[in-house]
Amino acid sequence: MAPRAEDLEDQTRYRQILKIPYGDLVEFVLDYIGRRTSVIVFFWSSCILFIGIAITVRINISEYFQFKNILFHSFLGFIVFPVISIPFHELLHIIPFLLTGAKKIRIGMDLKQYIFYVTAHKHVTSSKQFILIALLPFLIFSTVLLIMIFLLPGLWKWSLAVLLFVHTTMCAGDFAMMNFFHINRHRRIYTCDDADRKEACFYEEI
Repeated sequence: MAPRAEDLEDQTRYRQILKIPYGDLVEFVLDYIGRRTSVIVFFWSSCILFIGIAITVRINISEYFQFKNILFHSFLGFIVFPVISIPFHELLHIIPFLLTGAKKIRIGMDLKQYIFYVTAHKHVTSSKQFILIALLPFLIFSTVLLIMIFLLPGLWKWSLAVLLFVHTTMCAGDFAMMNFFHINRHRRIYTCDDADRKEACFYEEI
């Protein structure tokens, strides 16, 4: 059971090991997405696998459809569908937050960093809880899209295969966060955001 936000202020039991202003999230993501662990190997392997699926679909349909139609579905897969998927992706972060008892959930974006995020103000989550929160959109989207690629006809296979790859790259921030917890798996770490100050804070139980 995770402690309460006020419990983390007890310096005899917990110490703050990291504070990330939301304005520095991209720097954090680039740092931890570049640290090679099994988490990151899985992430990049998924990207390679899914772009391989997209290329295979593209080759198989190239002889049966006009180029302009393929171009249109490429636009859907690379631009339109990823934009539409953003609220659904964030919703899948919200659901496990709610299951952990979070009350003050907020959705935000930082267009300067091209990021969208979900946070729960002053809600403490353990590493296991946070990994579920971070991983759920990847799991659900990947599973549903793979089924749809298999079932739907023609160029819809292509546009959805592209979306599968693009959405996976959109999960880079989630995998960076998971990698942080993986690297520190020998420590008991909790995270608690201050959404008013736009800061993500991480604490270690002493």
